[in-house]
Amino acid sequence: MSAKTLSKLDEPKAGRLMIQYAPDAKTDVVENPPRFTWLPVIADEAQYVLRVSTDPAYPAQATKTFARLPLNFFTPDVTFPAGDYHWSYAVCDPNTGKPVTNWSSSRAFTIAGDLAETPLASRDKRFAKATTAHPRLWLQPDRLEAFRQDVSKDAGHCSWSNFYEKSVLPWMTRDVMSEPAGYPDHKRVAPIWRQTYIDLQEHMYAVRHLAIGGQVTKDGDMLGRAKAWLLEAASWDPMGVTSRAYTDEWAYRVTNTLTWGYDWLYDHLSDTERATVRAALLERTRDIADHAMHNAKIHLFPFDSHAVRSVSLTLVPACIALLGDDDDDEARDWLNYCIEFLFTVYSPWGDSDGGWAEGTNYWMMGMAYLIDAANLLKSYAGLDLYKRPFFQHTADFPLFCKAPNTRRATFGDDSTMGELPGIKTGMNMRQFAGETGNGAYQWYFEELNRLNPGTEMAFYNWGWWDTNFDELVYLTCCPAIEATPPASGMRHFKGIGWVGIQHEMADPDQHMQLVFKSSAFGSISHSHGDQNAFCLAAYGEDMAIQSGYYVAFNSTMHQKWRRQTRSKNAILINGKGQYAEKDKARAMAASGKILAAEQRKDHYYLRGDATAAYQSLSPEVTLAEREIYFVRNSYFVIVDSVDAETPVTLGWLLHANAPFELGQTSFRNIGERAGFYGQVVWSEAGKPTMSQHTGFPDVDPSEYEGLPVSTCLTAQYPASTRHRIATLLVPYRLSDPKRIFHFLDDQGYDADLYFTDADENSFRVVMKKLAKT
Repeated sequence: MSAKTLSKLDEPKAGRLMIQYAPDAKTDVVENPPRFTWLPVIADEAQYVLRVSTDPAYPAQATKTFARLPLNFFTPDVTFPAGDYHWSYAVCDPNTGKPVTNWSSSRAFTIAGDLAETPLASRDKRFAKATTAHPRLWLQPDRLEAFRQDVSKDAGHCSWSNFYEKSVLPWMTRDVMSEPAGYPDHKRVAPIWRQTYIDLQEHMYAVRHLAIGGQVTKDGDMLGRAKAWLLEAASWDPMGVTSRAYTDEWAYRVTNTLTWGYDWLYDHLSDTERATVRAALLERTRDIADHAMHNAKIHLFPFDSHAVRSVSLTLVPACIALLGDDDDDEARDWLNYCIEFLFTVYSPWGDSDGGWAEGTNYWMMGMAYLIDAANLLKSYAGLDLYKRPFFQHTADFPLFCKAPNTRRATFGDDSTMGELPGIKTGMNMRQFAGETGNGAYQWYFEELNRLNPGTEMAFYNWGWWDTNFDELVYLTCCPAIEATPPASGMRHFKGIGWVGIQHEMADPDQHMQLVFKSSAFGSISHSHGDQNAFCLAAYGEDMAIQSGYYVAFNSTMHQKWRRQTRSKNAILINGKGQYAEKDKARAMAASGKILAAEQRKDHYYLRGDATAAYQSLSPEVTLAEREIYFVRNSYFVIVDSVDAETPVTLGWLLHANAPFELGQTSFRNIGERAGFYGQVVWSEAGKPTMSQHTGFPDVDPSEYEGLPVSTCLTAQYPASTRHRIATLLVPYRLSDPKRIFHFLDDQGYDADLYFTDADENSFRVVMKKLAKT
């Protein structure tokens, strides 16, 4: 086809909810080769050709071309020499690889000389050394035989005896589970969801663990019992009450049951049984893959939490188990899609800093399943996801944003119901310690184990993971890492707009944690209306907390309180917070931005802009910024600046586990071993009215029955078109009370606020007065 007859390439603008055109000159390339992404054309079957050159004219001798790309994202199988580059793409003929459209706009990027080298083997070579025998998941036949020999010599090898006694033998005497009945009148209710979730997770444990136990010990009765559980699951209707459309979490678990059973019992199934299991597994996998790829379209809209999670949780293991010798095998296509998504697009919730926009609890969830998939891909096909910069740094996120002794001092949905971080968070940290050699991650794992033993059977653990199996897998794949206490400091997770500060984390008598958020992700998915909010923990206690409980997604607690700005340590403007409802476009637009995150000589300085977040419900607002000074690792000065076209009231909110002692412009909150006090030290619009309320307004009381109820302090400021407020916040140990003295000098155009501690160390904050501006 000549250049004159080429079709016009559809190259629309990318919205905020979509995959972006990358790389470009505005973003730093962080790994070599770079990851290429663009908006797909309308035709799902389209294939692409990509060209990369050091010359914007793309001469043949200086241009590398990659043709017949079936997806709109791509990781090359080669690295590039350091230098400046240009790239563009076109739709191509699937037979010749030649363009059938004009080339896209040319975009520029730069490759530095010290980047992590993370190429991805091409599809035709990706599984060249992978076995076609079973099992394939976790251990392959040669490793299985070696493991048998090791266990025969030492039953405690890699914690085998613990796994065998606690996670294998109990299923020998349990009755095989029948197909669930579903919801009454097929209307979803939380108790049935939860119980069926547990039942189906246990069904997977039974099949996986009995099959592994029987294979390792060559116990025929055990293998037969595993087969009975497996064939029962294979008899269920794939499009019935355990289908993805009915409840996706249930479907994922049944699919995993069939996956592990088919793989580990492959040689112990008759031809008929094998065909039955394969057919059921194939239909369920096809349903999940079709949803992720063609309905949710995660290659275009990558912010679907469940669909993205299904890639690691279900599709990778299922496709490895199903993979055949036929090049047209659909499982091979699904697996390639998943691999390329994980190597190119992942994670849509963060960048190379390692942050996770949905919060630390969903980091735990996402990373747990990612680790499972990464380990399977590494052991089966030699594909190493851990070398990517995101995975090298992502364990910093919980390390700096949810210390192991904190409960409520961070953001996002959190299913631990106010308890310490889930033990799976620690196990994830240990995995990243093994992959990176970082002893601070190992310290986190050991510290959380010390603080939080005995929670393995809690729903938020057992409903997702059997830690005995996870322990077994870890010990067979990673080296031992020596724990080292984490250093004090700050991490700014730029991609998600979070900042975490940890001071003396290893010493509860000195420890302080501050987490501040102003995120471009707004309140999408498991994020909340909490731009410019902060959380604080100190001396072993949570102080300024995220209020409420994540009892269930879409519960009244979740929708009316937990997601809303009124449950945060933030501000309300005319009684309104930030948009936090179900419209994804509006949720993403209700965003914030970290303008500064600096470690200075005697303090940390943070500044966030949440103007867009407040404008989502209060369009008269023209400025909403918050500054936080963390002075000498001792106290905090919080400065709020709000401007509006018409006078607005401002409600300054602070949540704590217990009621406050209130003064006219001060407050105090006392815990079991530590407390904090605060004082309004400057307000340009006038003094506030102080009040407090214990409880969760508009929430169904049955949802938090028997759980502790927190208290919200409100400092209500009078209406003004301009607010400038400075608040002092001082945490202290009850055994060592602390006072920070302050005075005001406003003789000039500025209001100078001076703060002094008992050692006469002084600190100044300058407030710009209206007269000067």
